[in-house]
Amino acid sequence: MTNPPGEGDVALELERLRAVVEVGMTRIDGSLALLVQRSDQTDKQIADHEQRLDALERGRWPLPVAALVAAVGLLLALWQAGTAR
Repeated sequence: MTNPPGEGDVALELERLRAVVEVGMTRIDGSLALLVQRSDQTDKQIADHEQRLDALERGRWPLPVAALVAAVGLLLALWQAGTAR
């Protein structure tokens, strides 16, 4: 059985297309792996920022308490100074 003319050319072109598709898929896989790695790094940075923000928010509440204590101390000092005369 003989191959019709041009059938070998078609098979050769199909093999070339297959190679091109494999190379393209490999590049896509590499790009996706890079994107996943960057996404993981971004998630870690966001988690770190959340922890730091929580720490700042927890450290912020004593400020109003300190201001209240200072105001009471000032009032007591003024009251004592006023009654000492």
